Amino acid sequence: MARPKTDEIFRQRLERHHDELRWLYMELYDNDSMFAELCTNMYRFFKDRKSSLKTRDKNREKNPGWFRKNDMLGMMLYIDNFAGNLQGVKEKLSYLEDCNVNYIHLMPFLDSPKEHSDGGYAVADFRKVRPDLGTMEDLAELADVCHEKDLNVCMDFVMNHTSEEHDWAVRAKAGDGEYMSRYFFYDNNEIPMQYEKTVPQVFPTTAPGNFTYLPEIGHYVMTTFYPYQWDLNYKNPRVFNEMMYNFLFFANQGMDIIRIDAVPYIWKELGTSCRNLSRVHTIVRMMRMIGEIVCPSVLLLGEVVMEPEKVVPYFGTIEKPECHMLYNVTTMATTWHTVATRDVRLLKQQMDIVNGLPGEYTFLNYLRCHDDIGWGLDYPFLTQWEMLEVPHKRFLNDYFMGKMPGSVSRGELYNDDPVTQDARFCGTTASMCGVESAEAENDKDKCKAAVELDIMLHAYMLSQSGIPMLYSGDEIGQLNDYSYKEDPDKAPDSRYVHRGKFRWDLAKKRTGKQSVQGQIFNSLNRLEQIRRHEHVFDADAKVYTYDVHNDAILCITRQMADERFFGIYNFADQPQTAWMQEDDSYIDLLTGKAVALRDISVPGHGFYWLKRK
Repeated sequence: MARPKTDEIFRQRLERHHDELRWLYMELYDNDSMFAELCTNMYRFFKDRKSSLKTRDKNREKNPGWFRKNDMLGMMLYIDNFAGNLQGVKEKLSYLEDCNVNYIHLMPFLDSPKEHSDGGYAVADFRKVRPDLGTMEDLAELADVCHEKDLNVCMDFVMNHTSEEHDWAVRAKAGDGEYMSRYFFYDNNEIPMQYEKTVPQVFPTTAPGNFTYLPEIGHYVMTTFYPYQWDLNYKNPRVFNEMMYNFLFFANQGMDIIRIDAVPYIWKELGTSCRNLSRVHTIVRMMRMIGEIVCPSVLLLGEVVMEPEKVVPYFGTIEKPECHMLYNVTTMATTWHTVATRDVRLLKQQMDIVNGLPGEYTFLNYLRCHDDIGWGLDYPFLTQWEMLEVPHKRFLNDYFMGKMPGSVSRGELYNDDPVTQDARFCGTTASMCGVESAEAENDKDKCKAAVELDIMLHAYMLSQSGIPMLYSGDEIGQLNDYSYKEDPDKAPDSRYVHRGKFRWDLAKKRTGKQSVQGQIFNSLNRLEQIRRHEHVFDADAKVYTYDVHNDAILCITRQMADERFFGIYNFADQPQTAWMQEDDSYIDLLTGKAVALRDISVPGHGFYWLKRK
């Protein structure tokens, strides 16, 4: 009897990857029966995948670069802050369309303990939505509606650890050896102390050490992040298989993009830093192949918050790819360094590195996210201008706290370490740009300057190579929300200062030309429309920086066939000259006016988007 057509599709995909997948799996686990179980369940998830998603798979297999188009624009949001619950998000999709967004990242929504949630990154049940947000059925229904509107849906997949209240952890705490083997348990501190010699601490002030002692069972368990987040042991094939089944379950709910949280930490080895080990790449590569077999329309987005040389390997190679997309973390932090110093040299150097990578490598660009801003800058590069690590980090935090002369920024520190004098920073884009302080002083001139800086930074982000990502609220200039201090569950975590509820009352003002909300929203809308319709913003365009002989101005050039674009951005608050001598005629894409690119004056915190006629 002939095979069903759908079965033949699965067989062909499996055949394409089977040998490499099996080789990698056996290298890690040397377990035929577990590999056979994995393949059996891959087929089960494929069979269970509804026809609309299989059609999506088929269409995107034909166009594997679909996500790299210049109309891609993302927005990250918390479901409860944005619209109360999943049903509420569905009712607000028209607003997202007004924002030109076609990719929504739903921040963690899986069931997690209220008291020990870490913002949803301590998952108690991978198959259950947090009850106040809705159900899995609501999630799948939202995905269906999004797909009808050509919106892509992204979610966080927390692979590195579970909540201490996850069923596996509860069973492990009860002494069940099968479940203890899914974590890192030790009945004395000899091995934990050996780990501590080489493994850095993620949160040395709020969660020191990498192990937590459980007196009720007399064991230590590895907890890299917080005591209530237990690290999973991927040396156990049961852990890998079960987490892959969770991944495929989410794909079958209609998720288009799976953000892998804390990727570098997944594999642990005694005597190492337990960061970026080669086995991590084996796991991500296998995950990529499993996705291409079962749900090839689903993308992997890697969260790798490290310096560029450690981030890039998570793309894999052209022949053996891993993540489809990675966050451009270093450029984000360096952008704010540039705002504070008015000096683009480090930013230019880092953009040159990114632009020199293969064009298939796709970065996600953003000005801020749900997390803090850590000052992991290239200090060896900065020391040539006497910007030493400890004092420079202190300068940056003082600047963005508004403690430095000339600073208009407002925000709060996160994980301030009095010993190392290190800290990270929290704040919304508008508050960091000065809108908050200007409104507090009722200073219209300062407010105008703050809005101009906000718009300039978004224009710069939109002209980078990759996919731009907005944080919900930034499109209307939403300010820091200090009310989190009144909530005992949130008060200890200053990151909630920029995770405030979406201000729908302010969103109503976005149509006005005079309001802060209207100025920012309409300016971003104009820029996004230009980016969407101009071929020079295609992913295949050549992107590089252009030296204008002024350390306060960053110039980005995009070249697509005969089209040439200049994005010129002044990071100083006073007018500066971009020393250029270009013979061709250029047109300002925002005003339609002709501009001569000869020693062009750029207003303080101003910018130009210019295209050759």
